[in-house]
Amino acid sequence: MPFNKNKETNIMRKEFELSREDLDSILEASKPVPAMFLSGGRPMFGTPQENANDVWQRLGKKYGFVWDTCRPVQGKNRRFITAVSTD
Repeated sequence: MPFNKNKETNIMRKEFELSREDLDSILEASKPVPAMFLSGGRPMFGTPQENANDVWQRLGKKYGFVWDTCRPVQGKNRRFITAVSTD
């Protein structure tokens, strides 16, 4: 059954702790990229948002969560998130 963002409040969230390396990969992917284009106007690099989304998708598979449901945990450092588990 596909995930419905509008019904997220009815779904149990789980807390995950990312490794320092995983957090660094998100931060690195979010950095600005050069605005360079190939012939035909196609960009040479993904946008920071596209790059970060790719990392979140990879981390979702690694840790077992739906990648676009992540939220920070208030009161804890940036390595702690909650997300909808794929289990």
